[in-house]
Amino acid sequence: MFSKYKKAAEPLATNAPAPAASTPDPSTASGPPKVQRRQVVQMTPEAAPADVATQDKEKKRRLRLDEIKTEMHSRLLDNLNLSALETAKENDLRAEIIAITNDELNELGIVLNREDRQTLHTELFDEVTGLGPLEPLLKDETVNDILVNGPNRVFVERAGKLTLTEVRFKDERHLLRIIDKIVSAVGRRVDESNPYVDARLKDGSRFNAMVPPVAVDGSLVSIRKFKKEKLAIDDLVRFGAFSEEMAAFLQAAISTRLNVIVSGGTGSGKTTTLNALSSFIDNSERILTIEDTAELQLQQTHVGRMESRPPNVEGKGAVTQRDCLRNALRMRPDRIIVGETRGEEVIDMLQAMNTGHDGSMTTIHANSARDACSRLENMIAMSGIEMPIKAVRAQIASAVNLVVQASRLQDGSRRMVSITEITGMEGDVISMQEIFRFQRLGLKPDGTIIGRFTACGVRSHYSDRFKQWGYELPTAIYEPAAAE
Repeated sequence: MFSKYKKAAEPLATNAPAPAASTPDPSTASGPPKVQRRQVVQMTPEAAPADVATQDKEKKRRLRLDEIKTEMHSRLLDNLNLSALETAKENDLRAEIIAITNDELNELGIVLNREDRQTLHTELFDEVTGLGPLEPLLKDETVNDILVNGPNRVFVERAGKLTLTEVRFKDERHLLRIIDKIVSAVGRRVDESNPYVDARLKDGSRFNAMVPPVAVDGSLVSIRKFKKEKLAIDDLVRFGAFSEEMAAFLQAAISTRLNVIVSGGTGSGKTTTLNALSSFIDNSERILTIEDTAELQLQQTHVGRMESRPPNVEGKGAVTQRDCLRNALRMRPDRIIVGETRGEEVIDMLQAMNTGHDGSMTTIHANSARDACSRLENMIAMSGIEMPIKAVRAQIASAVNLVVQASRLQDGSRRMVSITEITGMEGDVISMQEIFRFQRLGLKPDGTIIGRFTACGVRSHYSDRFKQWGYELPTAIYEPAAAE
């Protein structure tokens, strides 16, 4: 029994100190010595009074299962051959864990009903092969983000709304063990000397963690789940992220190789928007993507993906986005897509947009198109390059053609709230014109925002370019929506 994944028995050392004297079991006195096991007090729930609330019963049941699971997990680690788990089939490993668990439960004299036993088997399998309490949330397709504020508070985001779940870790050590399991799998580390880390799960989900002493009330974890199905432009239009007229305009802008910045706050849908816009790129073009954590899901044939790398334990070997971007310029790209610009790589990104790599795209954290340009100026200043402010703005105005503003509204919906063109310079100021915007009209009783997408009545600065490339948009696309 358990021959496939169970550890091989280790010979006992002849010079080891003798264990404490105990009364031998007559049935096993003549057999080989048995490895002493940790003693566990049998856990039997007290009979609940008839008037105890269902919630209290469930809490006691959960606490008891957690205690049993902790002990069973420790015993599984003692019995399983962990090196064989990497090649084990899921069904075989699940059956092995069930068999070992049942054997250990019988030995301890713990009696569980069928439901609790199945729950215990599932949670132990998740602990051994997955991420423990987080596994059910990772498998739940309605969950977009998982946010852990210490071992006892786990939140999820569904449809833009945050809710507190009943998921709990046993304690801070349990949570730290799961974090270490994630980061060690991708060759990274997190500890007191390096208390924060970015990583990527096996399915591509983005993972960030911060541990004590920086995290005061327990480790902080954020998981942005990877979408298995890429959302196309038609899907976003159907969901109300933007209008068909805006989609037609963006198709013309991307196809005619305008340089685009997608701006927005955290969780506003910048990466989703960038993925959708990339679908308009012709399949014959060579695209290079550069990211800190690979999230882009481009479907074109000729795509080269690059990912930055943090320094190793000795503080060496770091590869920044700027390093990747500089190297990408030597790899004959038609377009360069940077997942997020937030540092000194902004210089190289603007240079790429200005030196023949038309149609490049990136995202940036900002609240509006004007703020996006201000952030670009600030990042250039922070990179240490001394340039007159007018020269900086002229560089931005020449490089960037379009700013797409994404936003997560108060009802949790994500909308493309503005499409703004950069038309050049007027004196020392970057001149802009807004082509489309989302207009808020009110609130429904349930808190849902009422609004509409409308053109601003301004003809695109790039209309002649669209026409030359074969994208002649109708004049009506720029006419404001009629008042209701």
